[in-house]
Amino acid sequence: MSQDLSLSRSPELMTSGDTALLVVDVQEKLIGHIPGQQRLVWNIRRLIDGAKLLNLAVVATEQYPRGLGPTTSELAQRLGAIPEKMTFSCAGCPQIFEDLAQRGVHKVLVVGIEAHVCIQQTVLDMLSGGFRVYVAVDAVGSRFSQDRDVALRRMESAGTSLTTTEAALFEWCEAADTPQFKQISALVREACPSADQK
Repeated sequence: MSQDLSLSRSPELMTSGDTALLVVDVQEKLIGHIPGQQRLVWNIRRLIDGAKLLNLAVVATEQYPRGLGPTTSELAQRLGAIPEKMTFSCAGCPQIFEDLAQRGVHKVLVVGIEAHVCIQQTVLDMLSGGFRVYVAVDAVGSRFSQDRDVALRRMESAGTSLTTTEAALFEWCEAADTPQFKQISALVREACPSADQK
């Protein structure tokens, strides 16, 4: 093998320049019904914090907040204005995707609830719309594990890349010599809020 072989960064990888984080419907009246809710919110919060450190766009939605309540406070305080929707897919908030396209963002990491309804319909619509879509499997949930598991399989078979919170944070950061690495590393090292949810 040639010694001067150099590899360019794979287009399969997310970068801070071309990726956004989409937080879907993590609302007070629904989150309490999701198994592992503390860990799920913790992972989403770490992704929001990491995205902001690395200057990624962070967008969110709420499904019928009059009925399902607002986004859980730990996340809401880190997010800007959150548009509401009645459609299950976030395609019901077209301005989000228009804004991302104008910013040159064509990759989106999707997190939130529920995996088999709003997440799945959003992901399939985004794939159809030309976005490269990633789902953090430890940052999405459903009330029932079968619904979540089947949704993840269906999204992956349609072309979604499955990843994890830690993998995404380091992927966005890219290198250990960046100014943000220590802060990203600190997010990764945070203790899980519930020992039984490892």
